[in-house]
Amino acid sequence: MMRINLKLILGLLCLLVLTTLSLWTQCGDSTFGRSLVPKWDRRSFVGGNQQPEQTEEIDCFINQEYTISCRKEGDEVYLPFSFLHKYFEVYGSLSTVDGTTRFEWAHSYGKVNYPKGVYDPRGIFMYFENYNVEMRDRVKCITASDGVPISTQWESQGYFYPTQIAQFGLSHYSKNLTEPEPRRKSVEDADKNYGEWHIPQGSVFRRHFDRKVSSMVVQFATGSSMESAVSLPMDHVLDLVLSLDIQLKHNSTFSVSLQHRETKKDFHIHYIVSDVMISIQEENIYYGLGTLDLNINGTMAWKHLTRDLLVDLQKGVPVSMILGSEKKRKLRRTEIRITKLSFLGAGAFDNITLSTSEHIAHFYDAAEWFVRHQDSTTGGWSNSVRRRLGAGFADLPNGWYSAMGQGHAISLLARAYHHSRGDTRFLRAALDGLKPFRVPSYQGGVLATFLGKYVWYEEYPTTPPSFVLNGFIYSLLGLYDLNSTAPQGHSVEAGALFEQGMTSLKHMLLLYDTGSGTSYDLRHFTLGIAPNLARWDYHATHVNQLLLLATIDRDPIIEQTAKRWQGYMVGKRAQHN
Repeated sequence: MMRINLKLILGLLCLLVLTTLSLWTQCGDSTFGRSLVPKWDRRSFVGGNQQPEQTEEIDCFINQEYTISCRKEGDEVYLPFSFLHKYFEVYGSLSTVDGTTRFEWAHSYGKVNYPKGVYDPRGIFMYFENYNVEMRDRVKCITASDGVPISTQWESQGYFYPTQIAQFGLSHYSKNLTEPEPRRKSVEDADKNYGEWHIPQGSVFRRHFDRKVSSMVVQFATGSSMESAVSLPMDHVLDLVLSLDIQLKHNSTFSVSLQHRETKKDFHIHYIVSDVMISIQEENIYYGLGTLDLNINGTMAWKHLTRDLLVDLQKGVPVSMILGSEKKRKLRRTEIRITKLSFLGAGAFDNITLSTSEHIAHFYDAAEWFVRHQDSTTGGWSNSVRRRLGAGFADLPNGWYSAMGQGHAISLLARAYHHSRGDTRFLRAALDGLKPFRVPSYQGGVLATFLGKYVWYEEYPTTPPSFVLNGFIYSLLGLYDLNSTAPQGHSVEAGALFEQGMTSLKHMLLLYDTGSGTSYDLRHFTLGIAPNLARWDYHATHVNQLLLLATIDRDPIIEQTAKRWQGYMVGKRAQHN
């Protein structure tokens, strides 16, 4: 019988352990997956001697249902990405880096915005400095009467959508904190800076002291034809945000003439004493300043007007008309110049300024809208449009309230109270905005209950409840902002509502986890149907909201869930059994 060599056995055992450890570490290596696909030999394409393997067209039979064209090279089969894109909902495009073409694959199109620090309820709102609400396709225009967006999201005629108006204001507030100071040019202030105005014979133009406003102003009076208008010829570029104080009589107009610098096409924006939102007649765009403040003489009250002329132009005429081409692209500020300012009729003006931006003015336009349009009884800002969330839910009638809209408005008003250094109008409106949170959704409020135990603030107060996740979290941020900003003793209710909501969120959060993404709502629970999966942009919003909440509440479930959901965006999935 052979004697066993103990040294040989020990050596073999050591070799086996080392081999096992090597394979084990490769399993956790990010490069290990690359070995699943044979490496492409580039020498075939750069003059090498090696010949590429023969490629042949073959049919791929998908799930025993249908056939697509594929390619076979050796033992590998290649499917067209157009098929993979639709089948797996993945994304990709060709790009060139350092002269080399490559294909960039992405599992999702959502973007994660990491918090830059602990959330500040007086500072930037989430990542809204990246928002450009006014240029959304579903924004019909920015009204000249109120300075806020008109939405066409669910009704083509246009309506005031509180959620969108608040996002408009919050985005400009956030931009004001992140962008450099704007460049400003004073065009006419009736005191120190004078413009070289053209005054036709018979028209009146005079600078004088107006005791009612305690300031020097310009007063004008002209005939009814454009030839009699007082005008200021200009050749101004880049600074396309116009501000002025204005008072017009009925049938009077303030006009701005613009020109595309390359095509030389002229366009005219007219601000008129009318209730029309927007009207277009060829190259003429009309915005109504409103008629609610007209006195018995037909003169409107003094109004501070702030307009982004590039936005007003693009909302009035298609970019293809401006460019003289059907090519679709964004219009750049450098392409437009201001050629003339004109006043027709009778009225007065002061403080004409051109600047690169006026974010705080836009912010306060939104804040003032919420003060003026709040229902004094319910404390809500209604959505004046019917809404159908989906089959199985009762339609929401005109006038419904949204917890997301209420929360956004409260976030805006809390910041307006802070920025204005204590204007109590904004504080009162924010506090009254809590009222719908007390009222059940089936009675016209936004309060729902999950399994009779956990309170939920409904973005869409449907019957049965829908439990939309992103809108609920936005409402929590509004409650947190008010609780953190209001003077001591005023914020007790906001704080209690926030804490109740956070308790519900922690208990219900995992109901939205699908193992590879998230659900937009819980209709699969309340209606007993298939889940309503969140698109990647909504899924990214869920992640961003949780990452922000994790800076407020250190409960591990918030941050851990955010990280797992973030992993789904790059193809990770929950484990199988």
